[in-house]
Amino acid sequence: MASDRIYMDHASSTPVDPLVLEAMLPYFNEVYGNASNIHSFGRGSREGIEKARKQVADLIGAEPEEIIFTSGGTESDNMAIKGYLNGSRKNGTHIMTSSIEHPAVLRTFQHLEKTGFEVTYVPVDEEGIVKIDEYTDSFRDNTSLVSIIFGNNEIGVVQDIKELARIAHEKGAILHTDAVQAYGKIPIDVKEMGIDLLSLSGHKIYAPKGIGALYIRKGLRISRINHGGSHERGLRSGTENVPAIVGLGKAAEVCGQRMEEDTAREMKMRDHMINEIMAKIPETYLNGHRTKRLPNNVNVRFSHIEGEAILLNLDYHGIAVTTGSACSSASLDPSHVMLAIGLKAEEAHGSMRLTLGRQTTDAEVEKVLEVLPGVIEKLRKMSPLG
Repeated sequence: MASDRIYMDHASSTPVDPLVLEAMLPYFNEVYGNASNIHSFGRGSREGIEKARKQVADLIGAEPEEIIFTSGGTESDNMAIKGYLNGSRKNGTHIMTSSIEHPAVLRTFQHLEKTGFEVTYVPVDEEGIVKIDEYTDSFRDNTSLVSIIFGNNEIGVVQDIKELARIAHEKGAILHTDAVQAYGKIPIDVKEMGIDLLSLSGHKIYAPKGIGALYIRKGLRISRINHGGSHERGLRSGTENVPAIVGLGKAAEVCGQRMEEDTAREMKMRDHMINEIMAKIPETYLNGHRTKRLPNNVNVRFSHIEGEAILLNLDYHGIAVTTGSACSSASLDPSHVMLAIGLKAEEAHGSMRLTLGRQTTDAEVEKVLEVLPGVIEKLRKMSPLG
């Protein structure tokens, strides 16, 4: 990537940290044994995996044996939800989630609905916060599982997972959280917060793509959703991707060391961007709660123009942003998250997400703030929506 290009899309993916790459390299051509073998080559790979398991666990106050490695957030979400519910209908066929979940959770619930589960989609308010009264009132005697996203991938809103878990347990249900955007960015303690299942992904925290993990609270039983060998406590068959697992472990360790510094710096830049964008550009609105949001997330909407046009114009200037979730950016339909917070379709289409990262500089932020007002003004003059 050219040095003059500006990357403001860290919620979609992050570059691999140099320390992570350095940790991974020996596992490609020096420590290459199959971790399931008990000879010295296999033991070397197994040691790398178990070190990473502890690193991933330590960041959220978990035990190493409570971590299962997966291919990423989507697999972790599916393993958590389907794995708990498979063969567990006796626990209850009513399940709950929020209206602003990532598609990996939302579509899993929609699939389960077709197989006989009763699903409640709990609404959020105009700032993206789960409506606690409606959440509490939605529980039934046969509610078995709740899945609520920790930090939303589009608007960055952070939910009060501790309180939501407390209510779920009081009602006899367990709580899963998709923490893909939150893990490594904000403090999480699964024991203190009462989290039963938690999904995370490597490529959001400067590890490679194609690796993730699922936290499963000790004593909680879930069923495998694929069949094969006995890898990962029999829950996830297939030869382990040792270099990627090692990379995820190192990325978790680095996040723990840098979290306080990175969070403070990104929050300062985030707030500066929000304030300046809204001050400089008329008819601009913030999507999501002002303070209960991920430290690196800026999501704003502009009246009378399309977010895709903003994206393309900024890309022409060497600035990479998105109009919403990277997993859904190819869709022409308005974001379900934006509709859930009460926006009309045309308002939803005028949204833009900028997400900061470890390498983002103040100079890059100022460049975006310099270019963006002109882009918006030009597009509004051209727009038939005004």
